[in-house]
Amino acid sequence: MNSPTVSYKNHRFPPQIIARAVWLYFRFPLSLRMVEEMLLERGIVVSHETIRRWGRKFGTAYARQLCRKRPSRKDISHLDEVVISIGGRKHWLWRAVDQDGYVLDEIVQTRRDTKAAKRLLVRLLTKQGLSPKRIVTDKLRSYGAARREVMPGVEHRSHKGLNNRAENSHLPLRKRERMMQGFRSVGGLQRFISVFSAVRNLFVAPHQKNSALAIHIHRIRAMAQWKAVTGATA
Repeated sequence: MNSPTVSYKNHRFPPQIIARAVWLYFRFPLSLRMVEEMLLERGIVVSHETIRRWGRKFGTAYARQLCRKRPSRKDISHLDEVVISIGGRKHWLWRAVDQDGYVLDEIVQTRRDTKAAKRLLVRLLTKQGLSPKRIVTDKLRSYGAARREVMPGVEHRSHKGLNNRAENSHLPLRKRERMMQGFRSVGGLQRFISVFSAVRNLFVAPHQKNSALAIHIHRIRAMAQWKAVTGATA
């Protein structure tokens, strides 16, 4: 793997501490103050505001370098939307995950209609570069209308019980939303979920790796990649 391109110039804390703070914040449902306290227990005195700035600056830089899963024509995309509070107003987070629970794309929108569903499918097709074998959604009719315009040749299955992959992918973010009592801006949420999902994709083992040994090996490799990307190898 290539050496990391992230610059820590003019930061008094070493990469190992910055990377660990960012990892704790985006990997687990922890508040900034909880991360501050966990670092303090290790003798590291840093404010939650500094951790917030690290997350915004370095989290995005790390996410850009993390390896992405290559798309396949055998992939099955599970699509779902969940309501999110931003500044006290209702928005919708639209998300696409594959058959292994890997987050493919997500977008925050103000609508829950065909136009919003179409925007998700167009982004997904552009980002992946090819259509999935099948899409699975809940009973929202907007998906069917959008699919006929964007992916007319793709099989579509609409059933509440079939879409657990996408619904389950929302749970970690829902925990974070309750802890933070809602997000403050659309841009802030979009930035957060881009890093949040990239870190989750790296560390969460695919569903077929269900043995304890396979999961353990997957996490060791994920941590090695994380350290290589962040430069926290010492």
